[in-house]
Amino acid sequence: MRFLKPALSAVVALLSMTLTSLLAAEPAKPQTTGERLLSELWAKVYNPPQDLSVIDRLCNEDFILTTSGKDVVGRAAFKEWVRNFSSRIRDLRLTNLDMFSSADGTRVVSRWVVKGYNQGMFGTPADDQPVEFTGIAVWEVRDGKLAHNWVERSAYELMQKLQAPK
Repeated sequence: MRFLKPALSAVVALLSMTLTSLLAAEPAKPQTTGERLLSELWAKVYNPPQDLSVIDRLCNEDFILTTSGKDVVGRAAFKEWVRNFSSRIRDLRLTNLDMFSSADGTRVVSRWVVKGYNQGMFGTPADDQPVEFTGIAVWEVRDGKLAHNWVERSAYELMQKLQAPK
C-alpha cells in the first residue's frame, strides 16, 4: 500500500503535465497552399461576416462545386449557391475539424461541421430550430487556387430531424 501512493502521485503529475501542454497547444496551422486557401475560404465565406468576394481571389474562374450529384460551374454561380445555402441557416458557423493534403498538394480533404438555425432548409418552414450537420469535402488545387470541390454532407439525417413531428 505504501508503494501505491507514490506511484499514484506520479501518474497524477504526468496526467496534469500532459493536460496542461495539450490545453496550451495551438491548433494545427495549414501547411500547404491548398490548406491555406481552404482555411481562408471556410473562415471568410461560410462564417460571419460573410465575404463572398473572397471567392474571386481564392477560386479559379471555372471553379466547380459538385454537390448532390450536380455541378455548380463558375465563380458567379458558386457565389449564388453560397448565398442561397447561407440564407437557409441563420447564424451559420462552419468549423473545420480535420484537414490534410495529398503528397503532391493537388488535393485537400476536409471534415467539417455546420451549426445554425433553420430558415427553410429542404423546403421546411423557417422554424428557427437548431441545425447541425457534418460533411466531408475533397478539393482540387490548380494553379495556386481552388479549382473543384466535391462535397458530401449528412443532409438526409438533418432532413429527417427537421421533418419529424414536433
